[in-house]
Amino acid sequence: MTQSPPSELLINRELGILEFNRRVLAQAEDPATPMLERLRFLCIFSSNMDEFFEIRASGLKEQIKLNSQHTGPDGLTARQVFKQMAKVSHAMVARQYELFNNEVLPALAAHGIRFHKRTEWTPEQEEWIRDYFYNDLMPVLTPIGLDPSHPFPNVLNKSLNFAVELSGKDAFGRSSGKAVVQAPRSLPRVIQLPAEVASCEYSFVFLSSILHAHVGALFSGMTVEGCYQFRVTRNSDLFIDEEENKNLREQLQGELPHRHFGNAVRLEVADNCSEPMKEFLLKQFHLTRDDLYQVRGPVNLVRMMNVPDKVDRPDLKFTPFVQGLPAALAAGEDDLFAVISRGDILLHHPFQSFQPVIDYIRQAAEDPNVLAIKQTVYRTGTDSELMRHLITAAQRGKEVTVVVELLARFDEEANINWAEKLEAAGAHVVYGVVGHKTHAKMALVVRRENGRIKRYAHLGTGNYHARTARLYTDFGLLTCKPEICEDVHDVFMQITGLGNAGEHNHLWQSPFSLHPNVIRAIENETARARNGEKARIVAKMNALLEPRVIAALYEASQAGVEIDLIIRAVCALRAGIPGISENIRVRSVIGRFLEHHRVFYFWNGGQEDIYLSSADWMDRNFFRRIETCFPVLDEKLKKRVINEGITPYLKDSLQAWEMQPDGSYRKRPRRGRGFSAQAYLLRLLAAKG
Repeated sequence: MTQSPPSELLINRELGILEFNRRVLAQAEDPATPMLERLRFLCIFSSNMDEFFEIRASGLKEQIKLNSQHTGPDGLTARQVFKQMAKVSHAMVARQYELFNNEVLPALAAHGIRFHKRTEWTPEQEEWIRDYFYNDLMPVLTPIGLDPSHPFPNVLNKSLNFAVELSGKDAFGRSSGKAVVQAPRSLPRVIQLPAEVASCEYSFVFLSSILHAHVGALFSGMTVEGCYQFRVTRNSDLFIDEEENKNLREQLQGELPHRHFGNAVRLEVADNCSEPMKEFLLKQFHLTRDDLYQVRGPVNLVRMMNVPDKVDRPDLKFTPFVQGLPAALAAGEDDLFAVISRGDILLHHPFQSFQPVIDYIRQAAEDPNVLAIKQTVYRTGTDSELMRHLITAAQRGKEVTVVVELLARFDEEANINWAEKLEAAGAHVVYGVVGHKTHAKMALVVRRENGRIKRYAHLGTGNYHARTARLYTDFGLLTCKPEICEDVHDVFMQITGLGNAGEHNHLWQSPFSLHPNVIRAIENETARARNGEKARIVAKMNALLEPRVIAALYEASQAGVEIDLIIRAVCALRAGIPGISENIRVRSVIGRFLEHHRVFYFWNGGQEDIYLSSADWMDRNFFRRIETCFPVLDEKLKKRVINEGITPYLKDSLQAWEMQPDGSYRKRPRRGRGFSAQAYLLRLLAAKG
């Protein structure tokens, strides 16, 4: 059995995630990125960092609290990782706000999009803002003066708050000197001024500026000495006791509210916050100076994410496009099952539409010949047309079985709601297997044709989520190949029933066959290289962390296998180390779309085996999740995957970053005008005209 590599040959996961976030931030730095998209990338960076602190940093803090001396595969303790993480995070956040204040805001202002500071308000604007405060904001505010009968409030995770320093006494003679004002989550953080008071085409003002200007009205007769916005990030990992769990949905519903009030892990404050107030807030949240992020601007940049959508300036955004369709569907034939029967259909999102997947379920729901539908749901959104079709199918008496993953992080509430609606419609709802998240993307349709049963399947690398299918790159396969459909049926039987895992015709499945088959495929290339044959591996995925797979790749490199890894986010493998990984190249492509598909290519003596998968090469995907990895058997579609999912990404010289042996990344040198994989795929696959 392949052993894990030495710790010095592995990159720490948390530090690798931060390196990925650095590459995201670089999109906001890039002058070639349209200006409103640069703002959006600043918000995406903030959102990524929020999740990093909620999950990864909070996990480190829990280990430190327990004084754990355990080291990860990389040989670092939680305390060592946290120290490095804090240093990198502070530097990146400082750079983020430097970009925001010195480049993005001035450039947007030059294009007639201004975010007005209080010192810039005209008398007309001041009057409108005053009315907004008294009519819309003040009625929903609850200032809390801090004294023995009003202790420090339980501040919600990532909510906007204001710490106020006061002097004087109130009507009851109280004078604690401090108060907290919590901004209602129902109100927008950025307010667009109406045309009659706007000083340019698009005039915006921050909610924080409005409250700062009028905070004195909340403390009649007292003097406001200082008002400082702050935001606390909390541990958002949910605790589910699987041994004691008797009803996962009920336990999860009871646990979800606690996410808002987990232990604090980060405190963000405005740069003007006084030293005494900073110390006071840190003490309230039991945090240290390493956890304090003092920023010059709004502490909640994520809430600016929708600003580009409010601005009708196509010249400052990515060029819009219309999603295309594969040739087999372009003719517009109504009977999708007839089209699939003539040959497998490969969908490449977001360049091609997700609508055929929705139509597949819609037609199944409406077709009287369809007897049953089985589908997995990991992330699908709060307003899902696809889920409504499943409900319709159940209401029409079809056998509908939906495996709903209730523990899909940050989508738990939406999935609970869909589970309840499906059950009410008469569908069979299953919550997967205890201890294993159901992350596979499968939809099986059972249809009666000419007196016989025929099965159709959709398998994908991404979620059944129409909105993210416009933002994430993913492959989906519609097929009626009997052996593939039999494998999919077998996986559903494993999840919903009881029994041992059987041998599959083609599918590799976690937690049973995926890991050994990946290792076996790598070792096959290694053996061929040692025999003097051509050997080649290309793998594209979101993350590579599993030590034994990494060890197998190191061994393959040393045998002479040429290996290209296209890893969007964290990669624990070190590329380009002489004598160890000199034949391995790792690149990360960051662009307009989130690279999400998982594609595994093995030369295999010229057979060019191609697999698509829901799984990254991570411990959790191999051993703690139910995942599927499926081959592309049709030769034409196999060439499509190579020509669309591999070759352009290896050629990219505009948005590709290459890993250095120390684990850092450098932008790939541009050749001539440069080549962008995503731009090429838009030209190739999106609808023309």
